[in-house]
Amino acid sequence: MKRLFSVAAFCLMAMPLMFAQNTTAEPASDTGGKPVIAFETMEIDYGTIPHNGEPYREFKFTNTGDAPLIISNARGSCGCTVPEWPKEPIMPGQSNVIKVRYATDRIGKFSKTVTLTTNDDEGQHVLRIKGEVLSDPPAEGSTPAPTGVDNQ
Repeated sequence: MKRLFSVAAFCLMAMPLMFAQNTTAEPASDTGGKPVIAFETMEIDYGTIPHNGEPYREFKFTNTGDAPLIISNARGSCGCTVPEWPKEPIMPGQSNVIKVRYATDRIGKFSKTVTLTTNDDEGQHVLRIKGEVLSDPPAEGSTPAPTGVDNQ
């Protein structure tokens, strides 16, 4: 009986050790089971373009994570900047584009943003476009308007 009691006491004392977690194990990877969006560039410079020139540019990206990437929304900073984005999930390793249209009928320098909402850890990403739309050259035979001259 004494022996049975000793074995039972030993088992009760050893039980917490059997269920203790191994604290020396390596930590789990932070990217496990998560999407990651990686852009080739986060800014596109249109450069100087003619009035009513080509309005579209594309931001190329890849899902470098190991879960499907979902872009739930894309919003331009104003009505002159209109994004188009893939509505279907982008699988790990797949690439796609965010297509942006700037209203090139607006003359002058511009700097605009497109904010994406995604299911990756960052949640939001800001893409930038910039450039300058040149005015139309004066029509042949017309005289340019005076600039800064007082005709009195």
